[in-house]
Amino acid sequence: MADLTTNFIGIKSPNPFWLASAPPTDKEYNVRRAFEAGWGGVVWKTLGSEGPPVVNVNGPRYGAVWGADRRLLGLNNIELITDRPLEVNLREIKSVKRDYKDRALIISLMVPCDEDSWRDILKRIEDTEADGVELNFGCPHGMAERGMGSAVGQVPEYIEMVTRWVKQYSRMPCIVKLTPNIADIRIPAAAAKRGGADAVSLINTINSITSVNLDSFSPEPMIDGKGTHGGYCGPAVKPIALNMVAEIARNAETHGLPISGIGGVTTWRDAAEFMALGAGNVQVCTAAMTYGFKIVEEMISGLSQYLDEKGMTSTADLVGKAVPNVTDWQFLNLEAVSKAKIDQDACIKCGRCYAACEDTSHQAISMSADRVFEVMDDECVACNLCVNVCPVENCITMVELPKGAVDARTGKTVTDYANWTTHPNNPGVKAAE
Repeated sequence: MADLTTNFIGIKSPNPFWLASAPPTDKEYNVRRAFEAGWGGVVWKTLGSEGPPVVNVNGPRYGAVWGADRRLLGLNNIELITDRPLEVNLREIKSVKRDYKDRALIISLMVPCDEDSWRDILKRIEDTEADGVELNFGCPHGMAERGMGSAVGQVPEYIEMVTRWVKQYSRMPCIVKLTPNIADIRIPAAAAKRGGADAVSLINTINSITSVNLDSFSPEPMIDGKGTHGGYCGPAVKPIALNMVAEIARNAETHGLPISGIGGVTTWRDAAEFMALGAGNVQVCTAAMTYGFKIVEEMISGLSQYLDEKGMTSTADLVGKAVPNVTDWQFLNLEAVSKAKIDQDACIKCGRCYAACEDTSHQAISMSADRVFEVMDDECVACNLCVNVCPVENCITMVELPKGAVDARTGKTVTDYANWTTHPNNPGVKAAE
């Protein structure tokens, strides 16, 4: 079987599945249960300095977005960093690490943006025997109003400055956790690298309001008639996270910077996608909060089986595998031609494909009197909207036209788009000879 053991910036763990810094990692009891369930590592919920106390709300902390079957698609949380005493957290971290030496244990940190505060907190955590630190430059609510969290993560100069302090005053590997609430994720990633970061992790939560109560006219979750923006996470943010991970992985200035992927990881497939786009491991939160810690068992078995089927012996074989195939739109092959095809045996005659194509696309699907739906090649532009709205998996597929075939829509012959060479300005991007 494939070896799932990972060595991420010198931090070893039995598998690439870590729990992200969040409510599930707030105390010793939870973390021990997580390790017993099989998680390879844990990022302890963010610790702060012993300045003004952190006080969380005593009421609803989560807003939610559900799918049609009430499957949880996203969570919005307004919880702050740990409100437990620093000394209690440090004592528990040391106790857990003593008993689980083979697991990764990272401490997430957030303190005011001054050198003394960072030097002090790093001294306090030194003897916990933790494997590394993660700098929380991402939280968009509560702490940002105090000049921390995303208030730091949105200023590259601050990221670089604080990272340098951490590398100066700590022996531990340093992971910088990036906020997605920014125009170009490559800029803060590059700042972290300049500051000496050993890795970056992303994405942290997205600033959001998930819903409004239309009786009280307050955002939810609601506390005494008022609501606030919070951090959005869960399956719904995965596409945003994948793109940002890929942007860092393929950017010349951050190329080679190790990445811990976060954002909607729910299954082994999600994890594999993050790793294929350059993540050395993944961090999970919402899935554990939805289904419990034992969800990691399916992740471990699924990823192991996938690697075996692909002939890969370790997770390192997967990391970055898809990066060369991520390109800019201008380099896409405009000579490639596909057409949609409907499997009549699988079709349930619901008509979704017809309605979507007829009303909002290219009128490329016909409907007979007895509700037989067929694709008209001379109108199909291969947009694949029909594939995405069809409720039956693989009922509609996209079929690539071979070299020499005539595109019924344009009347042009399909060229040999498989025989392309590497674009000189962008390795891994293909351009016509």
